Amino acid sequence: MKAILAAATLALAGFAVPSGPADAAPLCDAKKMGFAGLLAKCNRGESITLTMASGKPIYEDGPITLQSGAYYEFEIEADGSAELALAGAEFFRAVWIDEIVINDLEIRPLGLDSFEFDDEGTIELSFVAIKPGTYTLKIPGSTGESQKVTISIQ
Repeated sequence: MKAILAAATLALAGFAVPSGPADAAPLCDAKKMGFAGLLAKCNRGESITLTMASGKPIYEDGPITLQSGAYYEFEIEADGSAELALAGAEFFRAVWIDEIVINDLEIRPLGLDSFEFDDEGTIELSFVAIKPGTYTLKIPGSTGESQKVTISIQ
């Protein structure tokens, strides 16, 4: 009831009231999160695998939809068929990066712009989706639709 009154007051005062779904919150009840907070196991979305290979799509299942406030893992696999990068500075600024794992080395960066694979390998990127919007991860300089993936954070 308080939320309805607050929204009505803001609307009458001329402020925009978000009209999106109320599910733009963590995936589990805050009481179940415990000390881990947003990193709690119950707040994790499904792991997503992206593929870096010459002439192959980065992600074949269409656009990716993420929940703001939820924890995700991207596994980015390169087959070494070409030297390929994956860029998406806007996306990387819209998420809080927990860690990046490369060859069992854990990195906790403050920010990212892109990854580049000179050879085959795997990068595991774990993060919390934060800023709602639509973002693109793509191979720099490419123009093909299969050489990019659209990510929507709700």
